[in-house]
Amino acid sequence: MSEVGPKVTAARYDFHGGIHPPENKQLTRDRPIRDLPLMARYVLPLHMHIGASARPVVKVGDQVGKGQVLAQATDFISATIHAPTSGLVAAIDDHLIPHPGGLAAPSIQLVADGADRWAETLEPWSDYAARSPTELRARLRESGVVGLGGAVFPTAAKLATGTAQVTTLVLNGAECEPYITCDDRLMREAPADIVAGAQIVMHMLGATQCLIGIEDNKPEALKAMRAAAKDPRFTVVSVPTRYPAGGEKQLIRMLTGIEVPRGRRAMEYGLICLNVATVSATHDAIVYGKPMIDRIMTLTGGGVKQPDNFRVRIGTLMNDVVAAAGGYRAGVDRLIMGGPMMGFSLPDDAVPVVKATNCMLSLRPEDRPAEPAPQPCIRCSLCAEACPADLLPQQLYWYARSRQFDRAVAYHLFDCIECGVCTAVCPSHLPLVDYYRFAKTEIWAQEREKSKATVARDRFEFRKERLERQKAEREAALNKKRQILEAKAATKAAQSPKPAGGVPGESQASTETVAAEVAYGEYRPSQAPIDTRLDSAVEAARARSKARRAALEAQRTEAPIPESDDESEEI
Repeated sequence: MSEVGPKVTAARYDFHGGIHPPENKQLTRDRPIRDLPLMARYVLPLHMHIGASARPVVKVGDQVGKGQVLAQATDFISATIHAPTSGLVAAIDDHLIPHPGGLAAPSIQLVADGADRWAETLEPWSDYAARSPTELRARLRESGVVGLGGAVFPTAAKLATGTAQVTTLVLNGAECEPYITCDDRLMREAPADIVAGAQIVMHMLGATQCLIGIEDNKPEALKAMRAAAKDPRFTVVSVPTRYPAGGEKQLIRMLTGIEVPRGRRAMEYGLICLNVATVSATHDAIVYGKPMIDRIMTLTGGGVKQPDNFRVRIGTLMNDVVAAAGGYRAGVDRLIMGGPMMGFSLPDDAVPVVKATNCMLSLRPEDRPAEPAPQPCIRCSLCAEACPADLLPQQLYWYARSRQFDRAVAYHLFDCIECGVCTAVCPSHLPLVDYYRFAKTEIWAQEREKSKATVARDRFEFRKERLERQKAEREAALNKKRQILEAKAATKAAQSPKPAGGVPGESQASTETVAAEVAYGEYRPSQAPIDTRLDSAVEAARARSKARRAALEAQRTEAPIPESDDESEEI
């Protein structure tokens, strides 16, 4: 595609593996972006980005304006959520979210009042060059801007490069996933906003060049971006149409020849990669002061009557989007958020559009290939040959299946980008990516439990140490007090006069008594004086009793003994 113009060059490098699945982009490729009309109700999950959930700053019953903050970012990696229109906060409770398990999560439900009245907006900064990078990042954080290529990583956090020197901004316009055309339409309809947003980001980073990678199956987008990129620092690069050319490491490899190794980040090599829709949203937030309250998405597939590209407000229910496209065709049996390679099935369409929603795919059985039952792995190595991350998928499969998670980690499980290439080429029809996701989830769960156990152990050890320290402190205080009391007792004993001719040991007993008295201090128990009158009365009573007994004995002795009649007869 180098013949398109002097500003468009062909990629000089390639990446390992990849496939070329059926594109199916013809359904919406030529459908212009259409603004979805105002809906009656919006549901905004508090966690629709990577990182910590946002914290609600409104309560049920509040009237809010369009663009007003509903939930504030709570951490460095978090994102603020704004009202997509004016209306009433009807509820803050759990609601179904886009999740393969049909889970519910805390969400803010907003009932539109139909006025679509803006709240107080942020100040437009058309002179962004006069603003510092810190101010611009704060504006992006305040505006809730996140990556719109699928990762939904908060953009302000991504652009906080610290001491790293970034020289090259890479814009991802590859859009390699089948069916999806929202980025294609954005590049064709608003290329100037993309370029302007990229210039703002380059100012924030101090970058000296911008490389825009676009697959060669999008000639109109290549032409539009070439016409808009008049800045000599910009280069539009046509990359081969091969999935997953839109992966960050794969695109960087094709555009620069740099292969970012495992465990390293592109920033360490002077590179940052952003999606074209992300820099467009950056432009709106900085230049117009518009928070991220909408995004462009593709509604497509054989199961919808009028496939189209829509600009949808965040929080719009999926079934409302489908209704705007004419509804479903008969026989729809699968809904997928995202594309057929990396998307996930939705059990219900009563879920909201979130910041990560770039596509909803509606399929009938005839719209997709048959899904044979999985068979045993034959170790053909096709998955390893096609893996764009240069992994060994069959080994990861065995370790994940046998729950040998430590071995899976050793084989770089977390370098897997879950692109689905291995599943697509597997002749045994094994759901390989599902096994990898399962293994990652289990490992994360184990790490959380390990972290909890570590915290509990640390708390126990800290408590034990604290109790021992307190015990030692108490013993030290008691010993000190005992020494003081003993010293006082010795001093008092030395100062008290000794009785002459005392009983041996009396001095020691007196000393002990004094020590006890000093030890008791002011808390010495009262000792009442002994009543000696009681002892005297007892002794007097005893004496009188003894005298009476003696008198009786004397009387018995003096009286004569009478003679008996019986005695004379015996003689």
